[in-house]
Amino acid sequence: MGAPIVVKPATATPLGALALAEAIAETDLPSGMYSVLPVSSGRAEAMVRDERFRKVSFTGSSPVGWKLKGLDPRKRFTLELGGNAGVIVHSDADLDHAAARVAFGGYYQAGQSCIAVQRVFVQSEIYDDFASRLVKHVEGLKVGDPLDPSVDVGPLIDPGALDRVAAWVDEAVAGGAQVLCGGKREDPFYLPTVLANTSREMKVRCEEVFGPVTTLDRYETFEEALAQVNDSTFGLQAGVFTRDLERAFLAHRELEVGGVIVNDVSAFRADQMPYGGSKDSGFGREGLRYAMEEMTEPRIMVLSNLPL
Repeated sequence: MGAPIVVKPATATPLGALALAEAIAETDLPSGMYSVLPVSSGRAEAMVRDERFRKVSFTGSSPVGWKLKGLDPRKRFTLELGGNAGVIVHSDADLDHAAARVAFGGYYQAGQSCIAVQRVFVQSEIYDDFASRLVKHVEGLKVGDPLDPSVDVGPLIDPGALDRVAAWVDEAVAGGAQVLCGGKREDPFYLPTVLANTSREMKVRCEEVFGPVTTLDRYETFEEALAQVNDSTFGLQAGVFTRDLERAFLAHRELEVGGVIVNDVSAFRADQMPYGGSKDSGFGREGLRYAMEEMTEPRIMVLSNLPL
């Protein structure tokens, strides 16, 4: 769109943005089209207040995102914030396909993705069957160095994240949750974990785990499952496994999320999609065309016919 971009990368992971800047510097784009400032969060707040920046696109936690948006209410903002994505597995679903996809969607990048599967709701009549299939898939995931192409689950980003995930799982178990697999730390890894019998107030269910942990709970009716997915302050994406198109369309109407992925997990994303969430999951939409629209203002011109 012709607008220069200044990137403030995440403090813990600046190298990707810097490598991209080096690559762009070798192109014919004008100098200064893409800049990287690996500065502190405090300095970044000054950037948000700076009148020279007309638009802010932020990816990160909900509290920080809404705080930044409040610093200058006149600016255009896109906020891509947290999530604790829910997935529904109905009795008419292909259970092995659903289990395999949940085992991917909940644990890729060690669960450190805002659209990673976190809460799984399964109809009661198939709960035991699905649980055994899911546990088998999850126990088959390989944990290790993410640079090894055969590895499925790598480490958490830092020791603090590992401490938090372990504390949340321990808290859930102390409150009555059952560990179906995992539930252990092997620094710097946390083993892929499935928890059953969680309750809505447990952090592993009501907050964003951002780690390799999923919760597994049952429901009776499809409408009950929709309500359980909506019982969250977040609303980024959700997955629904069913062969019934009526249920799929009902989920699309009723779920308070930015995207409903049918017969796949919440972790599905394509760049041409309008990507973003509702509630505490964000504001605005990303995705190529939609991001371009978010970063521009329409200007209309009306040509009136002059009399001869």
